[in-house]
Order: sequence, then structure tokens, then C-alpha cells
Amino acid sequence: MPVPRHKVRAGLTAVAVAALAATLVAQNGADRSEPPALGPPPKVTLPAIQKRVLSNGLPVWIVESHEVPLVQVNLVVLAGANDDPAGKFGVASLTAAMLDEGAGRRDALEIADAVDGLGADLSISSSFDASAVRLNVPVAKLSDALPIMADVVLRPTFPQTELDRLREERVTALIQARDDPAALVAPAFARAVFGEAHRYGTGALGTTTTLKAFTTADLRSFHSSMYKPANATLLVVGDVQPARILPQLEKHFGTWARSGPVTRAPVSAPAQLSERQVILVDVPGAAQSQIRIGWVGVSRSTPDYFTLQVLNTILGGSFTSRLNQNLREDHGYTYGASSRFDMRLAPATFAAGAGVQTDKTSESLTEFFKELDAIRTPIPEAELTKAKNYITFGFPSEFETLGDLSAHLEEMVVYKLPDDYFNRYTANLQAVTGAAVTKAATTYVQPQKFAVVVVGDRKAIEPGIRALKLGEVKALAVTEFLGP
Repeated sequence: MPVPRHKVRAGLTAVAVAALAATLVAQNGADRSEPPALGPPPKVTLPAIQKRVLSNGLPVWIVESHEVPLVQVNLVVLAGANDDPAGKFGVASLTAAMLDEGAGRRDALEIADAVDGLGADLSISSSFDASAVRLNVPVAKLSDALPIMADVVLRPTFPQTELDRLREERVTALIQARDDPAALVAPAFARAVFGEAHRYGTGALGTTTTLKAFTTADLRSFHSSMYKPANATLLVVGDVQPARILPQLEKHFGTWARSGPVTRAPVSAPAQLSERQVILVDVPGAAQSQIRIGWVGVSRSTPDYFTLQVLNTILGGSFTSRLNQNLREDHGYTYGASSRFDMRLAPATFAAGAGVQTDKTSESLTEFFKELDAIRTPIPEAELTKAKNYITFGFPSEFETLGDLSAHLEEMVVYKLPDDYFNRYTANLQAVTGAAVTKAATTYVQPQKFAVVVVGDRKAIEPGIRALKLGEVKALAVTEFLGP
């Protein structure tokens, strides 16, 4: 899930910076055939996770890191856009956004002023898979900040005036997006791959229609049914000790009424595409065409996770990837081309894409398919080694700060990863073989079945796209995926 990073150096900073610097130096000027000359892969060993449970059943994970007098407290709730009821797409995201717009006895401004006065940062996010409330605060101010965070989580007031304001902001953003190909391409691609009925076919924010219909009762209902101790985990990372922090957590979060298990309806497995289709979204006069090419990908639990990390790094996951070298460096069609496996609780998308010059749209599509076809052939050993080193030597930098470490703990909670998962991460990456990458590519990259979504000036780009004979060409109206 997307996680804001609080860049406060702690813990593994020195190791991370050294490893990242070595990676950048080694790769500077390297070509696709020569692996960087690096030493042994760095080993990341995270501090022990000390697991406790409050009196109401709320799990608590504590990781001690005493380098700086700061603490990060994250409350992860297993409730996201996946849990939106039919006809109410966007309610999970809006509920999370409303938590700090009034809670306990404070209104939104009073919450913000109180947090700022403590030198703290309180943020909230929601994804398809989970929602989180995150507090970063000096240890000396923790006892003052925890009751504010607890109010936000346990006692939001959902004031009507703030709902009206947020609703208007979101509806306005959706309306403004209609003239921006870069903002339109992701929801258009999702609708092309998943359709209207599947939850992944509509963005986490919902549509203008659903947003306009939400009431404070909808938000209260979602909060009361999903925000429960049995459906959450409290993560504490920083300059703390269990014996001292647990009484404070019990005081402020132990009053959260004990609940039974929360049943989450599983996201239905989306139907896979069976033939290539080309979808055009018209933005007259657009200076660029936004391209996305792909189909249904894999879930976060896939056994091919590490293999796919290596595969995607080679294809489009780094600056020196094949796609970026081709479309940006060799042809100059774009500022950057990339690919990504979006892994959620259920299979989301695999997509390759770029924003390209309008007059080079058809040429760019040709180069995309050239690389998508080529990745299915055996990878040279040198290129494989380079990709594995790129990921491995950059991996320690993902744990530079308390926010970084807590973000990975969130990942462990949401996707039920084992406690030693990140300690074994680099070893699992280095064990990936060329044969495994080729097998994964032939399984998960099948260009003849991909959806091709192009958002741009249809009048200018359609003739060239049709001449490529990629498949049936259809038009998709913006109102079909953003609402009227």
C-alpha cells in the first residue's frame, strides 16, 4: 500500500547509503551486456519484532531502534477499497480521509494545530487492501500525541461540513482529470482490463456518481463495521521499550471495544483477457499520448514474486531497463518508459507504459511490442546478474528511516508475510535463475492477449494505430470510468 516516508535517519542508514552509492557508481555508464563489478550482496537483518496483545485483543508489534529520540506509531486496518459495498465504490477511501477532519472534542483545525504543536506528523492513507493512520513524533511528546491519534482512530465525528468539502474536492479532481491524459490513463486501463462490474475496474476514489451520493451515515457504517481491534494491528518502531510503551497503548487503545472477527468478502478473481484489443480515449489537442499495455497480473502472494521482480527490472523497472533504453535513449519518443506488476490481495494488473509524443504514438507502440516479445526469449546471464544486483544492492536503502521500516511491517501485516521475510529477501532474489525468468515471462507476458489503451488526440493518432493492425479498435468515453 502507498506509504509516506518520513526521512529521519536511523538504524541502517549508513549501510543503506553505502550500498546505494556503490550501486549507482557501479551502474554509471554500464551497458546492458556487462554486469556491475560488485562485492557480495549485502545482508539485511532487521531488529526483532516483539509481539504483544492489548486487553481488547488488539495486536501490537514493537521494534526497538534507539539511534534517534523518535517513534513511529502506525495503526493498520484491514479495510480498503476492496471492502467497498456494491454501489458505494469509494467509501473506504473517503472514510479514511475523514478520520482527522474531526475527532473526539477537536475539529479538523484543532487536530492539525495540536499535532503541529508537538512537532509531530499525523497522516492517513487508504489503498485497495488496507488503511492506515500513522504518527511520527519525538519520544518526549509521545504521551501527548497518542490520545490525539486514538481519537482519530476510535472517535471520528464525520462532520457534514467537512464531508461536503472533501466530496467537492474529489469530484472537482475527477472533472479536471478529463483533460489530462496522464490522469486518465490509469483508470481507463483498469476499466479496459477489469470491466465495470469488478471492483478493480473503478478507482479507489470511486466515481462522481458515488461520491455525490455518500452521506455521513455511510461513513459511520463503514467505520463501525471495519475499524475494530480484531481487524487491526498497532505497529510501534523507534526509541521505545515494551515495558514503558505498552501501558500507554493500553490506556489509549485498550478502551477500543473488543470485537469478534471481521469477515472480509474476498475480491473475486478477475477474468483474464483472451485476445488483444485496442482502446482509445479521446482528449482533443493533447500534446502527448499516454500508453498502457497489459492485462490481469498476479496477487502479492504469488510464488513467483522474486522472479517477477527480476523480470520486471530487466523489462521496465529501472532506468537501464529495455523499455526505457529503447523508447527514451535510443528513439527519444518519451521522457521515460516503464513496466510494473501491481500486486494486491487479488491479482491486479501487469502494465507497460509511457507518455509519448503524439506524432510518434504508432512508432512507440511498435517498439513496446518489440520489447514485450523479446523479453520472452532467454535472458543473457550478464543482464540477469545486473538486474539482481540492481535490486539487491539498493534493498538496504528501503530501511533508512523509521517510516521505511514501519512501511515494511505494514506489508507483513496486510499480506501475512513471515517474520523473517525481509531478512531472506536478498537471498531469494539472488537465487532467481534465467530459466525461471524465461518461464515467468512466457506465462505472464503474452502480448497477443494484451489490452492496449491509448489516451490522446484521437484524430491525430487513430490512423497510425489502425495501420499497425494490433486488433479491434474501440473508443472508451471518459464518462464510462469516471462518471458523468
